Amino acid sequence: MNGTERSNIKIGQRVNIVLKKDQRNGVLTEGVVQNLLTKSPSHPHGIKVRLEDGQVGRVKEILN
Repeated sequence: MNGTERSNIKIGQRVNIVLKKDQRNGVLTEGVVQNLLTKSPSHPHGIKVRLEDGQVGRVKEILN
């Protein structure tokens, strides 16, 4: 699943996000969702989340 739909992402899920500083090179950071920061139901670049370690970025992949 991709991270552009808010309904696909749940708190406690393991995801890959792209941090603001990594948007140009596309490096992904893995972590567990603590908060959903995007309020709209979808976003073309990915839903913005905060991970449990405090990092903020847009979801690129939802891991199982």
